[in-house]
Amino acid sequence: MTQTGDTVTWLTQEAYDQLRAELDHLSGPARVEIAKKIEQAREEGDLKENAGYHAAKEEQGKMEARVRQLTQLLQTARVGEAPADTGVVAPGMVVTIAFDGDDDDTLTFLLASREFATTAVETYSPQSPLGSGVIGKKVGQEAEYELPNGSKTRVKVLEAKPYQA
Repeated sequence: MTQTGDTVTWLTQEAYDQLRAELDHLSGPARVEIAKKIEQAREEGDLKENAGYHAAKEEQGKMEARVRQLTQLLQTARVGEAPADTGVVAPGMVVTIAFDGDDDDTLTFLLASREFATTAVETYSPQSPLGSGVIGKKVGQEAEYELPNGSKTRVKVLEAKPYQA
């Protein structure tokens, strides 16, 4: 997943192929489709009050932003294997932590780029305060990270397993 500095994005082959397919679709068939929508809306007349035209232009803008995002991400991607099941927190792992030594107050999350957010488990970026605090820690180790209000909190890594889709 993304690392600051060199801006390298580590991806599994499956994730790379999925993102490449999305980019190919958006920069090919989807572009043609949105251009047709814009042209059809333009033919309806007055563009100032043409909601269809404005909606299509907004959709085009969002799509082009996604194309740029995917292009940049794939240009910096390094394809590799999913992380090994070593009990060491790394991108691509589902991590369970306990807050301030209270083993009942836990959070389980996927440590990954937001590109891989899933509805099955919450996703935290490796660059987030929590993500950067726990990365490299072993099961049983504690980590400290800074909260948005500037105070610090401690967590204990209870589990770190490779994500299984």
